Amino acid sequence: MLDVKTTLLERTSVRRYEREAIPEDKMEFIREAIRNCPNSYNAQQYSVIEIDDQELKEKLYELTGQKQIKTCNKFLVFLSDFNQIKALAEHKGLSWPAVTDTMDGVLLGTIDASLAMMSAVVAAQAVGLGTNCIGYLRTVDPAKVAELLKLPQDVFVVCGLAIGVPREHPDLKPKKPASVVFSRNEYQQDRAKMIEELEKYDAEVKEYNAHRSGGTTSNDWVEHILGYYSHVPEYRILQYLKDQGYNVQR
Repeated sequence: MLDVKTTLLERTSVRRYEREAIPEDKMEFIREAIRNCPNSYNAQQYSVIEIDDQELKEKLYELTGQKQIKTCNKFLVFLSDFNQIKALAEHKGLSWPAVTDTMDGVLLGTIDASLAMMSAVVAAQAVGLGTNCIGYLRTVDPAKVAELLKLPQDVFVVCGLAIGVPREHPDLKPKKPASVVFSRNEYQQDRAKMIEELEKYDAEVKEYNAHRSGGTTSNDWVEHILGYYSHVPEYRILQYLKDQGYNVQR
């Protein structure tokens, strides 16, 4: 098993996998890491669908165009899930406080599921497996994904995670400098300095993309990311949440 420093600081997103199966003891370790993740109030407002059915993976691939979904050995879908606790509350005759009608309720499940996914990423990396987080699963066609996964009310997709034996070892991507990631005691207010540091990072990303292994591009950081953001208004996530029983009012 890899040490903590290597696991965390040398993590890369792996999109190409060998055909071999993941040993069951490694998957069980990942499951236990997920179960033991931190979450709000110990409410555990998340659940996970583990997909190894190739036909289902192919259908999700057809929706997303993300080849790693169909080539990975296991595809985990992390869900915000209030269905379980609501079912028990109703069974015991307890009144439901309609937390799913609030933005905080949406955030609770989203954060819990995200923490669970990060625990899975770290556990998988530690045992020598490759992973790739796929947020596009949440936005590509929410209603169709909910149908394929048979999601009940009060449950929605937060993110997908491909896991498998890596066939590639991608270069480590440059990340934003510590000087803009971390502030002390209050948010840093020196806008000019922040922009100067981000411009350097933007150029660093462009240089990395021009020479990276596995295929080069001319992408920088800021314009490339804004290209993704420009599609956000098309996703209609609020309507999807309402369809799943999250009648967000406040």
